Amino acid sequence: MNLLPPALSAIQKETKALGFDMSSDVLTGTLLRTLAASKSDGSLLELGTGTGLGAAWLLDGMTADARLISVDNDPAVMEIATRHLGYDDRAAFVLQDGLQWLEEMQAADQYFDLIFADAIPGKYDGFELAWRLLKPGGVYIIDDMLPQPSWPVGHAPKVHQLMRDLTHRNDTYVTEMNWATGILLVTKSA
Repeated sequence: MNLLPPALSAIQKETKALGFDMSSDVLTGTLLRTLAASKSDGSLLELGTGTGLGAAWLLDGMTADARLISVDNDPAVMEIATRHLGYDDRAAFVLQDGLQWLEEMQAADQYFDLIFADAIPGKYDGFELAWRLLKPGGVYIIDDMLPQPSWPVGHAPKVHQLMRDLTHRNDTYVTEMNWATGILLVTKSA
């Protein structure tokens, strides 16, 4: 079963040609697939579609009756994702600013079993908005918590503050993982 998702190599090739360097790596992908598989008929959210590498792994682990919403504000990367994954009726791709989408979702009465925060909205901006959409017992995954070459100047303090904030909440169980690009695996207490 440790095969790669069917669309992965084509997405990787186009991602490289585009020069997009903020995609999920294979180790993060295998974790996403495993966690998605644990949410039978679940509702999943990805904040930061990018070119679709994370979504490919999530879809690969999802059951036939699970659903994924993936949000990104960049039409160039979203086009790659939708061209390779848009055929899958379990997925909905939303081209919109993630923070704006999170604000709109507060009134939608929709909740998620798993959220993968792979963009600034959901990690640093609008975390509370995204957190409110996670069901009790749900899993929240944040990647790129170890220093990355793509981090802008002044980004490291945001990472450390987020880690401190999450570990001091009374509604979380947090595991810091020295895995892939650095993963925070957070479960919302029931």
